Amino acid sequence: MPARVLNNPLKNPERPYLAIGLEGSANKFGAGVIKHLEDGSTSVLSNVRHTYITPPGEGFQPRDTALHHREWALKVINECLVKANISMHDVDCICFTEGPGMGAPLQSVALIARTLSLLFNKPLIGVNHCVGHIEMGREVTGAHNPVVLYVSGGNTQVIAYSRQCYRIFGETLDIAVGNCLDRFARVIDLSNDPAPGYNIEQEAKKGKRLLSLPYATKGMDVSFSGILTAIEAYTYDKRFRADGLPRNSEDQDIITPADLCFSLQETIYAMLVEITERAMAHIGSKEILIVGGVGCNERLQDMMRIMAEEREGKVFAMDESFCIDNGIMIAQAGLLSFRMGFETPLSKSSTTQRFRTDEVHVSWRA
Repeated sequence: MPARVLNNPLKNPERPYLAIGLEGSANKFGAGVIKHLEDGSTSVLSNVRHTYITPPGEGFQPRDTALHHREWALKVINECLVKANISMHDVDCICFTEGPGMGAPLQSVALIARTLSLLFNKPLIGVNHCVGHIEMGREVTGAHNPVVLYVSGGNTQVIAYSRQCYRIFGETLDIAVGNCLDRFARVIDLSNDPAPGYNIEQEAKKGKRLLSLPYATKGMDVSFSGILTAIEAYTYDKRFRADGLPRNSEDQDIITPADLCFSLQETIYAMLVEITERAMAHIGSKEILIVGGVGCNERLQDMMRIMAEEREGKVFAMDESFCIDNGIMIAQAGLLSFRMGFETPLSKSSTTQRFRTDEVHVSWRA
């Protein structure tokens, strides 16, 4: 990735730096190796992950997810190192997700990171999961100072940078947008492979009816729990057909799973576009960066792009390799912190399920 000249306190390194990042805040365990070069450019050497997938209609429980991470950790880390063509002795630091996320999976990843730190005598760097998404997004897309829409299974936030802090302009008041999608996918028995949100997106492409759902923006914040309740109620409507087929040639007034997926996407994404546009107007930005697993959704990207073009702006988005939780984003944010002199002592390497984006001192930016 090309170097960018920025007015910030992070100077170009005098030598190449290597970091390995470990991510496991939810149902994916990922490991990635990143290199920062002397000219200020960045190189992704490897980015490997494995997903814990449950049967249709079921979510993933913290205990089972943690067991999955422990089972797959060595395989994923070894594959990551082989693809990067390095050993653990070569890395400058070991970065891990400190939070937010699910308690047991976070603890499993922190345990693995501590073990590697002690075995190879490498410094530990605890990383905020959201800041990892933002920094990787900025690096991959080249966005300079965007309004960030962070949308995932556990988080929904509109963010902008100011004075070495990622400020939260708006967020969900209850459940995250990804959690809303995942839970509805379970209601209509969609597969969790590769992800329930992806399968809702594919089903929505076949939808033909836009059904009425609550539109819950409250200032800069949003609410999704009422929308989830309302769309679940449609599955009990006498017009609903789970198989998507009409009862007979005369009975076309039916509601299909595709209609529900289409209506859900259109409503919740319109809400996200609205609050993102407000943040753009407030800070005078022409850039939007979409990060997080839900950010892969092409319909969300299209709706955001229409709004941005009307404001003579630009949308920066990524594919699933960087949008969905991964180890390389943790390595990127961790290495930025490490180069600014930050290190997490072993005694303070505990994890936290609640670690807000605006609690992080972004020392590497002006």
